[in-house]
Amino acid sequence: MTTAIRPRRSVLYMPGANARALEKARHLDADALILDLEDAVAPDAKPQAREQVAAALREGGYGHRECIVRINALDTAWGAQDVRAIARAGAHAVLLPKVESPAQLAALAHALDEAGAPADLPLWAMAETPLGFLRLDAIAGGHPRLAAIVVGTSDLVKDLHARHTPSRNETLLARSLAVMAARAHGLAALDGVHLDLNDDTGLADACRQGRDQGFDGKTLIHPRQIAAANAAFAPAPEELDAARKRLDAWRAAQAAGQGVAVVDGALVENLHAQEAERVLALAAAIAAR
Repeated sequence: MTTAIRPRRSVLYMPGANARALEKARHLDADALILDLEDAVAPDAKPQAREQVAAALREGGYGHRECIVRINALDTAWGAQDVRAIARAGAHAVLLPKVESPAQLAALAHALDEAGAPADLPLWAMAETPLGFLRLDAIAGGHPRLAAIVVGTSDLVKDLHARHTPSRNETLLARSLAVMAARAHGLAALDGVHLDLNDDTGLADACRQGRDQGFDGKTLIHPRQIAAANAAFAPAPEELDAARKRLDAWRAAQAAGQGVAVVDGALVENLHAQEAERVLALAAAIAAR
């Protein structure tokens, strides 16, 4: 599924069992919210979380914010009930954890259809296990309703028996595979969370690293992280100026029957014009919020 440009700079996990958090989310400056029924919810609180998330979605009031529900895996005691509860509640997408095969996406789509969900309700997939990352090409191209890949670095580091480091080198290959698969199949790619809420410098570095690597945005665990992600994943003023200059020069060259243009001593070809158009469209979409 090729997605239209939609800002997903900041994608905040919100625990479904916390009614106050679900209410507060209506007023946060996040581009998207993942209303969580899985990791952020204790087993005995899952029925309550399911009811609260479905009720919050039906009530609405989230404005421009994209609302995604992360359900429990279908092979758990809660997954099927999650699907039935949220299928017609008004979510913008359903996020499936620990995806390791296209068959899991097909099973989710079938379950949603059986529960009466809109036929075009997008699916999002979490890549967070070694097997999932190794199979990402097949997963990313495995279902026409798949719209995004969400990287889960916390589970991956655990499964690798690795250590979280400031450089994030321990997850570099996996994150690169996620971006590669997403771009190959026209999907959004969202980077993993930054766990240390007191490490503002580390968060800014991680956001910048993710943007440099090609991610569309970053998943977050606390509202205080939103501003850093929004800043890092939005085009900077100098990027916009450069994009306009390149696009203007390219269009002038095309009108003159020339194949390339030169801006500030650098060649501008079709690929640079396409990227300039994407950057400007993203900035316009952010401004339109």
